[in-house]
Amino acid sequence: MAFREAHHVQLPVPNGWYAVAFSKDLIRGQVEPIHYFGEDMVLFRTRSGEARVLDAFCPHLGAHIGHGGRVVGENVRCPFHGWQYDGESGSCVKIPYCDTIPKAAKVGTWHTQEKNEMIFVWYHAEKKPPLWDFPQLPEFGSSQWSEPINFELFVDTHVQDMHENNNDPVHFQFVHRMVGQEFPGEIEYGADGRHYRMTNHQTMETPVGSFETSLVRDSWGIGMSAVRLEGIPEAGMLLYSSTTPIDLVPNRTISRWVLNASNNMIDYAGDDFLHRLIEGVEQDQKIWANKVHRAKPVLCKGDKYLAEYRRWVKQFYSDPAPLRAVGED
Repeated sequence: MAFREAHHVQLPVPNGWYAVAFSKDLIRGQVEPIHYFGEDMVLFRTRSGEARVLDAFCPHLGAHIGHGGRVVGENVRCPFHGWQYDGESGSCVKIPYCDTIPKAAKVGTWHTQEKNEMIFVWYHAEKKPPLWDFPQLPEFGSSQWSEPINFELFVDTHVQDMHENNNDPVHFQFVHRMVGQEFPGEIEYGADGRHYRMTNHQTMETPVGSFETSLVRDSWGIGMSAVRLEGIPEAGMLLYSSTTPIDLVPNRTISRWVLNASNNMIDYAGDDFLHRLIEGVEQDQKIWANKVHRAKPVLCKGDKYLAEYRRWVKQFYSDPAPLRAVGED
């Protein structure tokens, strides 16, 4: 049977932190409807400047708070009857025509934090609170680094399959025509196992000379990564990204990217690097949009990094059973 349904395994949403907006796109008092993980939510920024995310539908008569809702102090007000919900707890704190608030007047809350030019929410299939965190990167806000460049791309694939590309050196030759592409020489894991780092080394020719550089790729869970170019004295480049599932059937994902570079490198690296990145994703998109996900891929000895990646990602699913690799019990 060669039809898609006979071969494809639909993965669930992995547990972890995901960006739902760029920070710069949400001003104080702004209310936006958002849709991620197959769920409807409302995103807003309180008058004190806090980004908050709640479930979308008012428990009163079901209005979507993101369509016409308004910020009142630290609360968001339903557009239908004016019920106000606290942005942190989700509890109804005011009904304009009634002094008694029903105990059930509450909307679901999403753990939210703002770092590295983005607003993130925590997703867990079992509704557990955050199990790990990720760092604030020092490049953002530094006077030695340029103003970040933001862009986003929609991709028709699951977040795991997109992230897996980093561990697939062979595809760079056949999909991107990068003959001789070398894979990271070292892979390290953080103490909690949720962070890993891959590093490879290469000689880079620049307008100011030849340098022995390192490409350092950090990942925190599935879909959040930072890629740094190191080795050029007093210069550097950072590409930070978060890829967030929108819907699973069909797979629909948004990938947000922030490019930052040292002040003396942005003119050299900025536009050309972005164009090459977008072209590369477009090349991958042709594969992603038409492939199936193999829960038990037939791997060869040359697929060492793919096998290691498949073992690593299992921890981010509440039910890892579909992710067993070939030969595992």
